[in-house]
Amino acid sequence: MKEIQVMIVEDHPLFRQGLRRVLEVEPDIRIKAEASTGQEALDLVPEAKPDVILMDINLPAMNGLQVTRRIKTDFPEIAVIILTAYDTEEQLLHAVRAGASAYFAKEVTPDKLIEAIREVAQGNYVINDDVLEQPKVANWLIAQFEQYPRVYDYDVDSPFLPLSEREMEILEYTTKGLSNKEIARQLNISRQTVKNHMTSILRKLAVNDRTQAAVYALRRGWIRLENTKPQGA
Repeated sequence: MKEIQVMIVEDHPLFRQGLRRVLEVEPDIRIKAEASTGQEALDLVPEAKPDVILMDINLPAMNGLQVTRRIKTDFPEIAVIILTAYDTEEQLLHAVRAGASAYFAKEVTPDKLIEAIREVAQGNYVINDDVLEQPKVANWLIAQFEQYPRVYDYDVDSPFLPLSEREMEILEYTTKGLSNKEIARQLNISRQTVKNHMTSILRKLAVNDRTQAAVYALRRGWIRLENTKPQGA
């Protein structure tokens, strides 16, 4: 029986400890590494080279979707399972497009998570409790496109996330209460550029104003509350 090397990326110690306890009793699963931030995960992956990563979506500084995208770019053979407290079909779609092989709410049962780890380690996907081989995932994505066309309506240079890294930066500053002028100063870009990015953010998220955009990102774990304190607070 081939041993599955697993990496846990989770910033809450108790939940991370719970995952470890569930997995370490399985004879075919070994915890290879643990990380509490996205950057720590990126630093550990080249040496740890896990088969499967359990990735919390709500991480400090860099969210789990962004980390997944970066890992899959350099290590496409690593399977990532996204764990989230905010479970929606759109979020599932974002996760798969980021490169995830499976996506679960954190209330997932241990048995279901363990089975998913074994499936994705073999190159399969687990979507809505269905085990799919890679060709069938393409059909699922096409069906999702028909249901959620706006999720695909963003720049081809950012194919996995609804917002680009620059747009995420601007949205995070927005949640801190900064004006376009203040954001422009922070990022050393023009006010018009900030305005253009904000217009794109509202369009991609299908919301009407900055406040709705901020709430959208916060609820989905793209931006953490502790990252939204005003500058100098």
